[in-house]
Amino acid sequence: MTRFLVVPQWQGSPAARAMLLVDGAEAIAGDLPRSRCERIEVPVEAGESLGTGIHRFSTLERVREAIAAALAATDEPVVVVGGDCGVAVPTIAHAAARESDLAVLWFDAHGDLNDPASSPSGAFAGMALRAVFTELPLAGTGLVPVERVLLAGAREFDDAESLTIAEAGLRTLTANDVADAEAIAEAVAATGATAVHIHVDLDVLDPAVMTGVSLPVPFGVEVAQLTAAIAAVRARVPLAGASLTGFAPASPASAVDDLGAILRIVGALA
Repeated sequence: MTRFLVVPQWQGSPAARAMLLVDGAEAIAGDLPRSRCERIEVPVEAGESLGTGIHRFSTLERVREAIAAALAATDEPVVVVGGDCGVAVPTIAHAAARESDLAVLWFDAHGDLNDPASSPSGAFAGMALRAVFTELPLAGTGLVPVERVLLAGAREFDDAESLTIAEAGLRTLTANDVADAEAIAEAVAATGATAVHIHVDLDVLDPAVMTGVSLPVPFGVEVAQLTAAIAAVRARVPLAGASLTGFAPASPASAVDDLGAILRIVGALA
């Protein structure tokens, strides 16, 4: 059975109301089987950059260590529930240590492809996908070759991220591409991977179907399209791990409105 690791980290987010991510993670956890959930205690303090160029780095490193320890303590499948998308990076590092030919399928409205030098905010969430295939100051980064990384559903990039895509040769798939579930599965299988980690930032969804995100971008993916793509990928390539992040509801009432869609995605991942 799948276990859930709940990590209400907000320190990696660039959003002005980043702490809403704590409420979002807790709201999702409230609808998961309590006996299958483990919670990582995220420090209250923001943390210091410690000269890395990554804001709140000291706290991010503490949370990374806690995630790594929790994942190392189980052989069961785990879905990590954030929080900001920085929590996916140690999750992927764990999977990459176990699977020599791991692929990463990253669903997100944004590129998350900056590094400390190019980032306009210094927030790690904006560097999280870059950290999957490029070594950054945080431990456990740069472990998956870019040839086995796919970014799906992204529709907002800054200039530095567009340059990274071109220079690194990162494969990108549009929101329209996600509607073709078999094409997504074929793209993952074509990497030659023996297993895949699937990451979902909820802002990949269209704002009309998911309101509780910090940085919505129009013309996103429908829930049924996303769950079908996940199912198709899982039918072709074994799942090594998964992460779900980015839920930042403005109020408890609005959280309820979104949770039905979120639980459908959790079901597809689990």
